[in-house]
Amino acid sequence: MNVVVIITIVCVLLMILASYFAIKTEDLVSAVIASSVVSLMASVLFLILHAPDVAMTEAAIGAGLSTVVFLIAIRKTERFEKDEEQ
Repeated sequence: MNVVVIITIVCVLLMILASYFAIKTEDLVSAVIASSVVSLMASVLFLILHAPDVAMTEAAIGAGLSTVVFLIAIRKTERFEKDEEQ
């Protein structure tokens, strides 16, 4: 197997695991970090596909700015989800 194929498979598997973790965790900070890992792996995949401009934009906006905005919003609210009592 080619090194590029191995890196692509690893990135895709990390994206799947991180997205599953982001959905299932109840800690909002951990969910934001996991979603930033998905964006970071997407930027690596864009770089492998020879789209460096898209990769830089995804890394800057998707993994960088969005993560900071979400973390600021969580800081101003509550970090953990509350269970609804019935």
